[in-house]
Amino acid sequence: MKTYIDGKDGMITGFRMEWSFDPMTSAYMLDGEDTSPEMEAKTFTKVAASVLDNMMHEHYFTYFYDGEKPIKYQLARYGKLNRDRARLVLTFELPLAKPQLVTAESLKLLVFEPSYYVDMSWLSKRDVILAGDLADYCELEMVAPNPTPEQMSYAISLPADADPDNALGQLFTQSVRFHCQAIAEKEVGDDSEDSN
Repeated sequence: MKTYIDGKDGMITGFRMEWSFDPMTSAYMLDGEDTSPEMEAKTFTKVAASVLDNMMHEHYFTYFYDGEKPIKYQLARYGKLNRDRARLVLTFELPLAKPQLVTAESLKLLVFEPSYYVDMSWLSKRDVILAGDLADYCELEMVAPNPTPEQMSYAISLPADADPDNALGQLFTQSVRFHCQAIAEKEVGDDSEDSN
């Protein structure tokens, strides 16, 4: 994955996502679809819309917190699917419901599939990018998952046909912590209150 964190003036406005799927998943996504040269663009548009629609009920696998409080999104937009050799690459924007003021130490971002069956990861810290002027306010720290031996044994013991355990994914996912200069509340404009 690559994640661009958008915003300006100490306000985070949303995320731009770039997710590359492995070749097997890419082939599965196009199974039964018309990928002839004449139809590929239309098919990719349809599949991108379908993927985003399916992920909507799972918060687009994206969890953004201020402390323990989840931060809400609008619907994802500008979904696009491209091909990179044997891999499909999905890009989309995920705007916040209203701009989020950066805070000194309480913001945290996770992207994971809750049941743990899909590995979603950033390959390096460089894959999470502060866009706009946010780099003037914040630094990011990537925190590796640290499941206990018991949690790992439990996950390995699950049969393939077991009902998904939607608490597992978070135990095995990276998180990004925001270390920011605290911005005074008075700098928050009235525009943020008008967002729905």
